[in-house]
Amino acid sequence: MSAEEPLFRVVRGVPTAEELAALVGAIVVRSRPAAAPSPVAASAWARSGRPAGTALAAGPGGWRSAGLPR
Repeated sequence: MSAEEPLFRVVRGVPTAEELAALVGAIVVRSRPAAAPSPVAASAWARSGRPAGTALAAGPGGWRSAGLPR
């Protein structure tokens, strides 16, 4: 492909400048490599409801000890 050859062409209809801009935008977005999602840090509000320091114990009575003060 030469530098003067277009990347795509309209074969039917007469698109407006806005429609062509939307098409180019969609092609650019689809041609980018997918970025890995960044891990979301818990907010201070979410952390305030979690027990500090120790993990919750699984097993019999674990649900009860999760609600007791430490």
